[in-house]
Amino acid sequence: MKPILEVENLEKYYGNRGNITKAVDNINFCVNEGEFVGIMGPSGSGKTTLLNCISTIDTVTSGHIRINDKDITTLKKDNLSKFRRNELGFIFQDFNLLDTLTAYENIALALTIQKVKTAEIEKRVHDAARKLDIMDTLEKYPYQLSGGQKQRLTIARALVRKPEILILDDSASALDFATDARLRKAIKENTDNMTVFLVSQRVSTIRNADHILVLDDGKIAGIGTHLQLLKENQVYKEICASQMAGEEA
Repeated sequence: MKPILEVENLEKYYGNRGNITKAVDNINFCVNEGEFVGIMGPSGSGKTTLLNCISTIDTVTSGHIRINDKDITTLKKDNLSKFRRNELGFIFQDFNLLDTLTAYENIALALTIQKVKTAEIEKRVHDAARKLDIMDTLEKYPYQLSGGQKQRLTIARALVRKPEILILDDSASALDFATDARLRKAIKENTDNMTVFLVSQRVSTIRNADHILVLDDGKIAGIGTHLQLLKENQVYKEICASQMAGEEA
């Protein structure tokens, strides 16, 4: 399999000399094309910071991130914006939808910016909306939609550009478990051959990932499948145990 992402000696600090926080501490890993990678860890473990560095939203303090053999840590501002727009897809917890645009217009916006032809935009938007069962929402505005509908709209907006890498930051944490399950199914069915990174606080959301990165205090505490980590990784076992206890309470 072809490596699509290589993270080498990655570090990210915040603050100044008198008060420095090391959010990400010497992280190394490699991901192959088409893999589904979950990222999990206790609060403050560096999950979102790592994802922000991979997604080029945040700059690294030191180290390298290579996507398709291109070191994105060395790209200048204009090239970085172009790379982000053309190769990455984002789904974030707060949706980032524009209330002044209809659902259709929200999905189509990135394609419009890329100057895709109108007929192709319509085809892609309708294909994505049909797969995610939101055809009846296309003429509505985000404030008229439920949380689940907004989430599916956000997924459609990301997938319609056909990015090589899809990045999701705890996108299902505010949803009930039934809606979360439907969304996981929708993502799985619509991301063939796409590399997916998903930060989640829920074990149920990432348990079927090809690999799960467990972070603790800015470091990688373990890498493996759900079953491997459940047997071998103390941090992951504690997270699973606490969630099971919460469901039983």
